[in-house]
Amino acid sequence: MRTTGRSATAVRAEESAPPAGPPHSLVDDAFAVACGTIVVSLGLFLLREAELVTGGTAGLALLVSYAVDVPFGVLFAVINLPFFVLALRRKGWRFTLRSLISVGLVSALSEVHPRMVDLSGVDPLYAAVVGNLIVGLGLLILFRHGSSVGGFNIVALIAQEQLGWRAGNVQMSLDLLVVLGALLVAGPVVVAFSALGAALLNLVLTLNHRPGRYLGI
Repeated sequence: MRTTGRSATAVRAEESAPPAGPPHSLVDDAFAVACGTIVVSLGLFLLREAELVTGGTAGLALLVSYAVDVPFGVLFAVINLPFFVLALRRKGWRFTLRSLISVGLVSALSEVHPRMVDLSGVDPLYAAVVGNLIVGLGLLILFRHGSSVGGFNIVALIAQEQLGWRAGNVQMSLDLLVVLGALLVAGPVVVAFSALGAALLNLVLTLNHRPGRYLGI
C-alpha cells in the first residue's frame, strides 16, 4: 500500500482507530466551548496572580505581559493569530472558527476574573499545581468538542491526527521551551514551579486525550 504524502505512522494510526461515536450537537459544542474557556481562563488567572508562566502561547503571553505594559488578553490574541493560518489549512474552517471564538473568550474572560475575585497573596506552588490542572481540564473539554485555544494546541492536535504522536507529548516538548524562556525574567524557584505546573497540565492531556480514549466528535 502506498502512503504518498503521509507517514507510515499516520496510516497505521488511522487504520487502528476505532469508529467515531455519535456527533455532538450545536448546543453540545456551544456549551462545551463556554465551559472550557471559563475553566482555562480561571486557571490562567491563578498563574498570573502568582506571576508564574505555563506552556503554550498562553504561557508566552504571560511571560511577555510581565515585561511590557500590555494586557494579557491582548497579547494572547495577537500571539495566536499566525497559528490560525496553519489551523485553517490543516484542520478546516470549523475547527479554526471554534478556536478563534475560544481564544476571544479566554482573552475577554482574563479581564473579568480580576474584577470578580481577589487572589492577592496566593501561594505560588498552589497556583502552579492547581492553575495548570485547571487549564488542562479546560483544554480537554475544548479538544473533545473540536476547538482549542490556538497556538501550540493546534500544532499538537495536527501532530496527533496526522502523525500518530500523542498531543500531550508534543505540547510538553513545545511548552518546555517557553518555560525555559522564563529564566530571562524570573528566578529559578518561579521557573521550577512553572515547569512542574506545565508538566502536570500536559500529563492531563497525555493521559486523557489520545486516539480511542474518547469517541465523541
